[in-house]
Amino acid sequence: MEYYSSQISKLIEELSKLPGIGAKTAGRLAFHIVNMPKEQVGALASAITQAKEKVRYCRECYTLTDSELCPICASEKRNHSIIMVVENTRDLAAYEKIGKYQGVYHVLHGAISPMLGIGPNDIKLKELMERLKGDVEEVIIATNSSLEGETTAMYISKLIKPAGIKVSRIASGVPVGGDLEYIDEVTLLRALEGRTEI
Repeated sequence: MEYYSSQISKLIEELSKLPGIGAKTAGRLAFHIVNMPKEQVGALASAITQAKEKVRYCRECYTLTDSELCPICASEKRNHSIIMVVENTRDLAAYEKIGKYQGVYHVLHGAISPMLGIGPNDIKLKELMERLKGDVEEVIIATNSSLEGETTAMYISKLIKPAGIKVSRIASGVPVGGDLEYIDEVTLLRALEGRTEI
């Protein structure tokens, strides 16, 4: 049985297709949108349409941008000889928020996952290898600590090491504020192995 008009039901249906948006949240968003001033709804619709039409991959690092080169790759202040490899643009943004990394990035847009049928050719690995023909001193692998992330990190490391380029992996371990008794064995082992002198 339909509770709402067909237009509201359609809006709820479309919003609920977005990741992380369930039926209740979609309903709240739909009613919020319907009650917004017409100009705000137009601005929202325009922003979505413009983003879809204009956002593309950066020619260098494959992050999402609306220019040929993203601001990071276009910056002369960044160290272009150090490349941090991340799984997606959200991971890049997380590192940029820290404000301490001054190198550039390479966005894979995924991770190797044989279970899901995602192989090395399904992510931006060929493009990474092409970039390494330039003046690159170090590749920092910053994939997630998941099985897929670890598989991808190992695969990339094996590809790059023969080229004589330094390959490093971000440290992982005990989170700040974490109680040791609740942390899994793999994380504790990584924390122990990645220890630094104080």
